[in-house]
Amino acid sequence: MKIENTKAQMRKGVLEYCILLFIKDNEMYPSEIISKLKESKLMVVEGTLYPLLTRLKNAGILTYRWEESTSGPPRKYYCLTPIGETFTNELSGTWKALEEAVTFAQKQSK
Repeated sequence: MKIENTKAQMRKGVLEYCILLFIKDNEMYPSEIISKLKESKLMVVEGTLYPLLTRLKNAGILTYRWEESTSGPPRKYYCLTPIGETFTNELSGTWKALEEAVTFAQKQSK
């Protein structure tokens, strides 16, 4: 088994949650989301992000609005819907439980 495959699967597992956290308090357009993901070391390309945003929009978790840009074409800004806020809050609870489980496992391995 290759370690890189496992690392990639771990990153994919938290990607959606991180995107929702970025958007939670501030609406963002895709380039901003990609920049935030790169800052957090979750490298992602547009070909990965756009299908995920579309899936979240179709599920009623995200919505978007168009805004004219002074430096190019109009931008699509994404934000959470009320359903998306509830969904993100539930994921936060799950993340906390996972974090506690991993911390426990790490302590047991010492």
